Amino acid sequence: MNVPFFLARRLRQAPIESFSATVTKVGIASIAVGLAVMIVAFAVLFGFKRTIQEKIFLFGAHLQVSKFTANMSYEEAPISTNTPFFKKVQTNPDIAHVQAVALKAGILKTPDELAGVVMKGVGPDYNWQLIEQSLVAGKVLTIRADSVNNETDGPTYSTEILVSQFLADQLKIKVGQSVITYFLGGNQPRPRKLTVVGIYMTGLEEFDKQIVLGDLRLIQRLNNWTPDRVGSFEIFVKDFNQLDLAYRSVFDQIPPDYRLTRVTDQYSPLFDWMVLLDRNTLVFLVLILFVASFNMVSVLLVLMMERTPMIGLLKALGSPDALLRRVFLYVGLNMVGWGLLIGNGVGLGFCFVQDRFKLIPLDPKNYFMSFVPIQWDWPVIIMLNLATVSIIAAVLWLPTLVINRIDPVKAMVFKK
Repeated sequence: MNVPFFLARRLRQAPIESFSATVTKVGIASIAVGLAVMIVAFAVLFGFKRTIQEKIFLFGAHLQVSKFTANMSYEEAPISTNTPFFKKVQTNPDIAHVQAVALKAGILKTPDELAGVVMKGVGPDYNWQLIEQSLVAGKVLTIRADSVNNETDGPTYSTEILVSQFLADQLKIKVGQSVITYFLGGNQPRPRKLTVVGIYMTGLEEFDKQIVLGDLRLIQRLNNWTPDRVGSFEIFVKDFNQLDLAYRSVFDQIPPDYRLTRVTDQYSPLFDWMVLLDRNTLVFLVLILFVASFNMVSVLLVLMMERTPMIGLLKALGSPDALLRRVFLYVGLNMVGWGLLIGNGVGLGFCFVQDRFKLIPLDPKNYFMSFVPIQWDWPVIIMLNLATVSIIAAVLWLPTLVINRIDPVKAMVFKK
């Protein structure tokens, strides 16, 4: 028979109305609440980071390659897609996707309103997966892969554009409506009649206030570029956590007159803010574990004080201190087990409900999203459970050392 385990099981069977049962419930509740809060905190944190990163990646790729220029406007120096670098970077094992884009400043005008915008021209190779998640109306652009050259008019292009909800509200336009766009450059603006086929919303004002998506061939036509000329290359890496490694790999391949920019440098305030969130969450985690451990130490001390006569009796019968310490350690670990079970149920249940039904809303102007996001990261959830068990189990040895100082004679007198 495992004597410590047998005694611990008998101690756990205390009457419901007893003080021991009440204290045990407090210990279990402290662990359950602490673990549930940690699970929800990390799920929300990772959800925030993932959502904000996805919104940034809508218009800011992981890596961007452009040509060095002293021009501070949105007019870009063209680079060619026929260069050996463009073909080589597409076969780089660290790279997931490469797409060619170009920028062109202009003015959107309706009968009553106008707004300065920057059109981002995209081609058939553009990845629409992220932008589709931010669509609030309409559809994405339809851009054919073929480019028909006409000796008189130049390459054909699509007249469809995608605007933000902010611009749609400002200009009072809807899906299917046509707008006149005046593109800057040259001696006078060059108007084009374009049709709004979709409306997106990221919540990031830097994008929503100015970015309009259109056909890359339209910008090529306006800039008198050949079909192989673009403004920049956008590169997406396979693992964003290995961004620096991919950056060095691509940097070794670019020509000397090209510039390579990381998204973390281009939007450093947002990424610095996310790093700050990580630090705050780490401090939050330490505080919760400290409180849960302190509560368990207090609960175990109370249980041992209540069982002082029993400890004295067992010592008088020859039980070693190590055996008695294991008894109360098993009692504490049993409370930890129930706390983990309840805490996981509450924490994961809350995350599931929020992820499925999005019950808690947010103000997009302040949080860049309309609801609290949830990111399921099972390795982190498992790590939280293991960390809770390990730390509290280690701390539980401290109060059991009090058993060494209990005098059997005094304990038996106390019982009398």
